[in-house]
Amino acid sequence: MVSEIIVDVGLNERRVALLEDRELVEIFIERDGEERLVGNIYRGRVASVLPGMQAAFIDIGYEKNAFLYVGDAVSQKEFSEDEDEMYNDMKSYNIEEILRPEQEITVQVTKEPIGTKGPRVTTHITLPGRQLVLLPNADYVGISRRIEQEEERAKLKKIAEKIKPENMGLIVRTVSEGKREEDFKSDINFLVKLWKKIKQKEQNGPIPRCLHKELSIIYRAVRDIFTWNIDRFVINDRQEYNKVLELVEMLSPALKLRVEYFNKNIDLFEHYQIDSMIQKALAKKVWLKCGGYLIIERTEALTVIDVNTGKYVGVNNLEDTVLKTNLEAAKEIAKQIRVRDVGGIVIIDFIDMHEAEHQRQVIETLKQTLKKDRTRTTVIGMTGLGLIEMTRKKVREGLESVVLYNCPYCEGSGRILSPESVARDIEKKIIKYLTMTIANAILVEVYPTVAEVLQDEGNDNLTRIQNSFNKKVVIKPSLEVKHDEIKIKEIDIDSLV
Repeated sequence: MVSEIIVDVGLNERRVALLEDRELVEIFIERDGEERLVGNIYRGRVASVLPGMQAAFIDIGYEKNAFLYVGDAVSQKEFSEDEDEMYNDMKSYNIEEILRPEQEITVQVTKEPIGTKGPRVTTHITLPGRQLVLLPNADYVGISRRIEQEEERAKLKKIAEKIKPENMGLIVRTVSEGKREEDFKSDINFLVKLWKKIKQKEQNGPIPRCLHKELSIIYRAVRDIFTWNIDRFVINDRQEYNKVLELVEMLSPALKLRVEYFNKNIDLFEHYQIDSMIQKALAKKVWLKCGGYLIIERTEALTVIDVNTGKYVGVNNLEDTVLKTNLEAAKEIAKQIRVRDVGGIVIIDFIDMHEAEHQRQVIETLKQTLKKDRTRTTVIGMTGLGLIEMTRKKVREGLESVVLYNCPYCEGSGRILSPESVARDIEKKIIKYLTMTIANAILVEVYPTVAEVLQDEGNDNLTRIQNSFNKKVVIKPSLEVKHDEIKIKEIDIDSLV
């Protein structure tokens, strides 16, 4: 498999695309004026404590106060890295015993503000490096779950425990697989120095204030994605290209040969056909190669995916047709969730399968394909109604929210009033206007489809209105008015003769 990182640097926007075999699997967009908060560390002030929610709101200088859950306020050093044990222990804590209003506190943003919600923060600070993640407020060693060989995990854990700073924690990242102790020295030294600088900034200054800003999108891509699994890193800006080379020289010098400057007089994303792939990733319907298709719909609470056989009729029997469609759908769903950056609860309605073995195969295929996703996903299983439940960690707005905005006419519902409904409303407005005017004739401009309903021979409402007021009503189709708008003006009846 050929993997490539394509970086498009525009005037006000930077886009990073991850391609696998020339197929888009991840896309990140960062615009000027849209500050990214995740990873930033702030010295904030407790604005309010909510015992009923076991949470607090923290003023970090953002327009909306940040949300801090009790579990993110308790010191990590009181728990192990076992999440289940940690959350069970947290039940005994009361937010009022930990925080008080006006208290100063250092927090890190873990989730971007989404919709009407402000950012989410934690006191469990993490400082990511190339090979390691430093946990200044913890005291344990963790190994990336993507490193699966037990022997390798044991070796890396032994190294991490040896180099771990006293009273701090470390997480060994996936890219560290196969590394030796000396490979971690520069990383650990950099992270420890960074934490010391943050602690120094913590001592003095106005509240709230930012103590540390996360890297921009291009340099995060170099640090977090540009590994030995990536064949090419292509960027179309000479200045940023030189900066990327400098960073790669520090992190992984041998990868410098894979960094390329794109200097052709054509659009970079157009050259790789990424724009068309983004458009497909925004579509509601996704066709499968077998002829089936997916319907993907996002709601406020969750994302729903429906699988249909579509044009595929199979060759043997119904069970084989259903199984083949569902297996292909499972792979495509994992890909779509990743490229669309879907977060939260996901409900999948596969085509009904009666054999337990077929259900197991589909769920296992989904789980295996999801392993490529760097964002944590959990397939919970099948409900009594045959629906697959899963969750994906929500850190930021999905692709749809970044690229699209709600239609001002339908307010994002995807539906507008029918011409018949609008025509009925227009008739009421005409009657109201005629009761107030002394003119003998009026000109009514409406959208063409609405005009068709009003002027239809089978619709005699307009005739009754004219006869009732003994006034002339002229309907004029116009594309200059919205589908549910009306423009009325008085006219001279003699001009109509």
